[in-house]
Amino acid sequence: MSQKPNIIFIQNDHQAYYHWEWENGPVPMRPNFMKLAAEGACFAHSYCATPLCGPTRRTMLTGLFAHTHKQYHNYTDPPYDHEVYLDTLAEAGYDNYYFGKWHAGPGAANEHHCSGFSRTDYSNPYIQPEYKEYLKRYNLPQALHHIDRYFDIPEISSRGDWAECADDVDYQCKANWCGEHAVGSTLTPKETHESFFLATLACEQLEKLAKSESDQPFSLRVDFWGPHQPHFPTQEFLDLYPKEDFVLPEYGSYRNRLQGKPGAYYRERSSPFGKDDQLIIPSAVNWDEWTEIIRHAFAHITMLDAAGGMIVDKLKELGLDKNTMIIWTTDHGDALASQGGHFDKGSYMSEEVMRIPCAVKWDGVIPAGQVRDELISTIDYPVTILDAAGTAFTKNKVHGRSLLPLLTGKTDQWEDDLMAETFGHGYGEDINSRMLVHGDYKLIANKESIAELYNLRTDPFELHNLYEDPAFADVRADLENRLRVWQKRTDDPVEVL
Repeated sequence: MSQKPNIIFIQNDHQAYYHWEWENGPVPMRPNFMKLAAEGACFAHSYCATPLCGPTRRTMLTGLFAHTHKQYHNYTDPPYDHEVYLDTLAEAGYDNYYFGKWHAGPGAANEHHCSGFSRTDYSNPYIQPEYKEYLKRYNLPQALHHIDRYFDIPEISSRGDWAECADDVDYQCKANWCGEHAVGSTLTPKETHESFFLATLACEQLEKLAKSESDQPFSLRVDFWGPHQPHFPTQEFLDLYPKEDFVLPEYGSYRNRLQGKPGAYYRERSSPFGKDDQLIIPSAVNWDEWTEIIRHAFAHITMLDAAGGMIVDKLKELGLDKNTMIIWTTDHGDALASQGGHFDKGSYMSEEVMRIPCAVKWDGVIPAGQVRDELISTIDYPVTILDAAGTAFTKNKVHGRSLLPLLTGKTDQWEDDLMAETFGHGYGEDINSRMLVHGDYKLIANKESIAELYNLRTDPFELHNLYEDPAFADVRADLENRLRVWQKRTDDPVEVL
């Protein structure tokens, strides 16, 4: 057997860092993720480098900020002229397998030394031949969903992409891409859902590897389409979240009226949450309906957790977990029911869209039971993977650092601040912002709008912008200086201060 570890990377898409737990409300149940974290390490302050799929997904391939790899938006799509960790793993002798969403610029995983299943762009798993073959192999019907409520996006509906979407209809996605702004349920068995389809493909590959006599190490990556909307859990997962548990919070970001916020917070494309691209404040959706939306989203997260748990359990069942590093994370957060009542993420940099879960396990190497408070980012993940494989990015300078020295106790030295960035979502907004987190405080510098400063300890919902408060002038100056250092070190050409 190879001495190099196998590497499993599981990635959810668009999973919120919810504040509900601070108000004694329900939280998404993630028993498999939490078990993995308990058996290894969990990072309590992990952030995405950019709160948008394309940019942060390319960051997780290259270890670079978007201002360097140039994937500013989902469809900027510059050619890959920076080193990709999957290619470097292949050069180091790894067999790479990739199952799921790409959505990281041009091409797909098969163009980076990967076998498996992926398609360019966002795509739609339910129309792919591999899915049809999977259904036939396991005697399953085509996935059928029931839409309880569809939230229209005029610019998308005008193209006819999701023409069959409506309230209270049975539905099958036949468009070139999924991602419908809808909540409902999957009527067919859970195994017909994309998450279990991908998990099963991954488990089948693991079984082949367990039977193989090859001593080559492997990396296997699974990128689910969810819990990004549409939220179509099966009833068994929806039943875990009784409606009566969702009490209207007396305090929090849902009630935020956005005073002192830059314009990005006011943009909302989905109706009835927004009108003419502007968020309606107070929310045009009553709390009973919000309860249904949130519990569907939570059930979706729990269903994804069950699918990811299949992969982790299969590793153990096959004895492949003994020399394997597992990372389970997500690409960015979700603004659902936050900052005045959004449905989807936005171009702002609130904790709900910036904070992400991250757990890492490697038996015998990473001591179990760690809850780490260091500030880490998606720029660090690919550097960590290559470090575990005994190699590194060599063709260009990267911005991330390996997490392994922290996790293995070889060092306790780590930067005490962190930068992230956004360039908007590419819908015509003029947004160019940088975030700096240090200690209790968070600075957001916006090139074309007012800046923000929050004390996350005393104001976790970011309701009170302290940027112009003279009592915090020293804090503001310190964070602005730290941001300039990050920008200089990463060759960021944008002046936001």
